Amino acid sequence: MKLIGRPHARIALAAVVVAMTIGAGAAYAARQATKTASIGTGIVVVNTNLAYQNGQAAGTGMVLTSSGEILTNNHVIAGATTIKVVVPGTTHRYTGRVVGYSVAKDVAVIQLANASNLKTVSTANSSALTVGAKVTAVGNAGGGGKLTSSTGTVTGLGKSIAVQDDSGGTEQLSNLIETNAGLQPGDSGGPLLNSTGRVVGMDTAGSVGGGRFAAYAASDGYAIPINDALAIAKQIEAGSASTLVHIGATPFLGVGVESVGSSPFEDTGATSGLVIANVVSGGAADNAGLATSDVITAVNGKAVSAQSDLQSILLAHKPGDKITIAYSDSYGQAQTVTVTLGSGPAQ
Repeated sequence: MKLIGRPHARIALAAVVVAMTIGAGAAYAARQATKTASIGTGIVVVNTNLAYQNGQAAGTGMVLTSSGEILTNNHVIAGATTIKVVVPGTTHRYTGRVVGYSVAKDVAVIQLANASNLKTVSTANSSALTVGAKVTAVGNAGGGGKLTSSTGTVTGLGKSIAVQDDSGGTEQLSNLIETNAGLQPGDSGGPLLNSTGRVVGMDTAGSVGGGRFAAYAASDGYAIPINDALAIAKQIEAGSASTLVHIGATPFLGVGVESVGSSPFEDTGATSGLVIANVVSGGAADNAGLATSDVITAVNGKAVSAQSDLQSILLAHKPGDKITIAYSDSYGQAQTVTVTLGSGPAQ
């Protein structure tokens, strides 16, 4: 936060003039304080367009800095070709870009364009939480654009769950806070607050709806401890990429793939690898000559048999990098091609 100052009055001024200057300064400061009153509550609505999936999605985010750094779940922004952020209850709208993310930890940081003076969230030490503690989950439940809240208690700590991603695969999340505060689709990325209104977790999965909000007992909701989420956020802020954290633009191959044998209509004759189900026109794979029904068997010499295999290899690269893909074409012939990766949505 920047403090707005003003030049000091010259000491030689008469006392009465000094008094008048101080009075004017106080009035000026009051006017400036009114003009720069913090915007919002520290909680925002995140709306994404998924152009390659012909869809849209909505979630929640928490403001970390007044200049618009937002903490949310990775699955909130995964696949997003554009990100729009709204401060509920105000006219403030922003465009967001992904700074970095962790698929494995389900944490992402986005930066808003031309944002300033946003109210930030206050956090507490999540390691101090105990079972039975009162909590409140806040988020964009149902994706309606309005913040709602649900109260409950902490029912478990250090929990591990398997969650389904949008491509049908599963991810393992661990060390989660379990709560009976009802979570719904759209709440993802929102805060789990303690009894003093400070953030102790980030809402992530629940029992209502589909995907991450299904397959659990009706009272179960899960949140990432805020200590864990902030640790990833700080790594992203520092620009420190790792096997768990991707920084910057996402390399884009431009294909949709399925594991060999996953479709009853498949007729490739292959026993392992990834079948190309669709190719983005004008994308990296299309430009390299890859086509629907080709079977990718290896990338840079590493065998691939699951979407996660391909994803982890790609995320170790940057847009513009060249990779070597081994594949079987529609005639069953082994082929190799060099592909220059494009830039695409977060994974």
